[in-house]
Amino acid sequence: MMQPIHILVADNHTMVRQGLSQICDAEPDMCVVGQAVDGYEAYLLAMRVQPDVVIVDSDLPMLDGVQTTRQLTADLPGVGVIVLTMDRQSQYGFEAIKAGARAYLLKDADSDLLLQTIRAVAMGESVMTSEIAIKILDTFYQQREPVCSNGIIFLNQADLEILNLFAQGMDIATVSHRRGLAVPIVRDRVNVIFEKLHVSHTLSFSPYALN
Repeated sequence: MMQPIHILVADNHTMVRQGLSQICDAEPDMCVVGQAVDGYEAYLLAMRVQPDVVIVDSDLPMLDGVQTTRQLTADLPGVGVIVLTMDRQSQYGFEAIKAGARAYLLKDADSDLLLQTIRAVAMGESVMTSEIAIKILDTFYQQREPVCSNGIIFLNQADLEILNLFAQGMDIATVSHRRGLAVPIVRDRVNVIFEKLHVSHTLSFSPYALN
């Protein structure tokens, strides 16, 4: 039997924190190994329990969601961070992704999407919205040098074409069809894109399920 996904939940609102924990614990392949009320506690607890996935509220006290994500991904490279927020502005999501978050979800997302995202992140995958893809494309198109500039690693043309399709709101199945590639190949390509951007410690990617 496979080990369950070990999850740490960090939110300063008791009902939200407990509700998220109950949703995860109800799944046979998930186990909540800790709860934290602020970013500093989340970091210390994560260092001790070594979770697979950390769900981080964007408005945590002590260290906010972006700061907590940056600390976690710096000192626990294998951890997958999911940032939850009420902020619908793509800029905050972009900042969370830059800090190393693997996914960025609105708090009003349904539980099925949350669980799907947790499983994807636990497998080392990243999940993004079309808004985040657009933001990333804009960043690259604004750069004039065809090499690494200001800490940003440039993507090749194939990467950009895939991102363009996601930026148009297509899901992974549609992108696969449009590119004439199998779904696993596109999924691997997206992971390579994340790896390229994550190496720079400047960018990564975020939310909606790549299924």
